Amino acid sequence: MSVNVISPTKLTSRFEDALVYAHQLHATQLRKGGNIPYISHLLSVAALVIEDGGDEDEAIAALLHDAIEDQGGAKTREIIRENFGDRVTSIVEACSESDVTPKQPWKERKDEYLRKMRDASPEVLRVSLADKVHNARSILFDTYKVGDKVWQRFNVGKEESLWFYQSLLEIYQAKNTSYLVKELARIITELEKI
Repeated sequence: MSVNVISPTKLTSRFEDALVYAHQLHATQLRKGGNIPYISHLLSVAALVIEDGGDEDEAIAALLHDAIEDQGGAKTREIIRENFGDRVTSIVEACSESDVTPKQPWKERKDEYLRKMRDASPEVLRVSLADKVHNARSILFDTYKVGDKVWQRFNVGKEESLWFYQSLLEIYQAKNTSYLVKELARIITELEKI
């Protein structure tokens, strides 16, 4: 019996620089509905990407995946490009729902994100999938703590949110064989039961 062995991801000072930059960008930001520093989400997404075999650029993109959308738009995009290169920037751009303030309406942003994921590269799918796994897992944990009140934290309710996750899951299932796809399916099933 053969076992798939993923080569270890080598992380250099670039990853450390990205971690510091991500922390600086999101230093005052908290996760929705709580007092958890936002950097915990970015670290979790990066960990999932690394554990799934992502390379250093993908891990850096995971740390910065919300930077353009939440922390400065075009200006932040250019800083990422200057410091971490075109590949990281393209992954972060693809994982961003919006780079303007105010953001477009929820449904518009989600439809556009789904469209982008249908055509996304494997590295974009990996970062996106890790992001959605961690977000869905956090919603599930919070549901255990506070019940359906958790859905009041979002722009839309449970039904619309689960539609978005289910739509993404279908895209991921068609294009990706990562264990993260199974994990997202498990979490969605659990959220639908509660």
